[in-house]
Amino acid sequence: MSQPQSGAINPSDLAGGSAGSWAKEQGLISSRRNPLVALFRELQRAEGRREQGLLLLEGTHLLEEAIGLGLRPAQVLATSGWLERHGGRRAWPELQLVSEPVLAAIATTSHPDGVVLSLPWPDPAPPEGSDFVLALDHLQDPGNLGTLMRTALAAGVEALWLAGGADPWQPKVLRASSGAALALPILRLESLAPRLEQARLAGNQVVATVVPHGEAGSAAPPQPYWQLDWTRPTVLLLGNEAAGLAPDLLACCSHRVTIPHSPAVESLNVAVAAAPLLLERWRQQQERMPGIPSSAPP
Repeated sequence: MSQPQSGAINPSDLAGGSAGSWAKEQGLISSRRNPLVALFRELQRAEGRREQGLLLLEGTHLLEEAIGLGLRPAQVLATSGWLERHGGRRAWPELQLVSEPVLAAIATTSHPDGVVLSLPWPDPAPPEGSDFVLALDHLQDPGNLGTLMRTALAAGVEALWLAGGADPWQPKVLRASSGAALALPILRLESLAPRLEQARLAGNQVVATVVPHGEAGSAAPPQPYWQLDWTRPTVLLLGNEAAGLAPDLLACCSHRVTIPHSPAVESLNVAVAAAPLLLERWRQQQERMPGIPSSAPP
């Protein structure tokens, strides 16, 4: 990691009660009307994020995830209590001390842990010819989107295609993803159909998830998800929580799979359903490695 800029502090210098003395030297922001506070509050809105080219991250975990990915915060705001608790961690660039009421006015959570930061929009490049892509059509719930991102990263997804739905850069999504949103290459699209067709013509299997009983008029019932060869180049398509996948998107798919379950419920939550699908590829890859015993579902 690069050295902190001039004027930034090393929290290790603040151990032993020196946060207060540093605040006196550098200035404590205690007014909610401070221009910097106003700029941070604007990052709660999509328009503000676009105008500033910055994201709002809240909490120690997301700060550490950003630093771990080699991302440099534009500004870090922390309370004296946070500095005392985390004084020995590392040098955070552009660190500004603020009062607890000011931090509470910026944060979107009810009980912030003492630190927020602004971060330039990350733009990780997907690998050339990505072999595993997750495509989401108009996913509305920020918690579902963030959870899906975290599972996708754990499963080795190389790129995420998003059409409509929740803003992937809003604070709730960033928190639910536990930082995965910062690491995944994300492509936002007006419509998924052209990209899905292109992927299928390039030799990828485009996989739709449907309910276990199939659909009226379909040529063949969907297969249980574990019967698909997930080790092939794959695009997994998931739809809106309420409406599912539109007919034009289903027409782009080469395969349809399902997760068999009790008829007591009609369908599964999209984030819950995605987990076995995404991780099945990882399981099949591990199974094909020498010395790994078979563990396919019965």
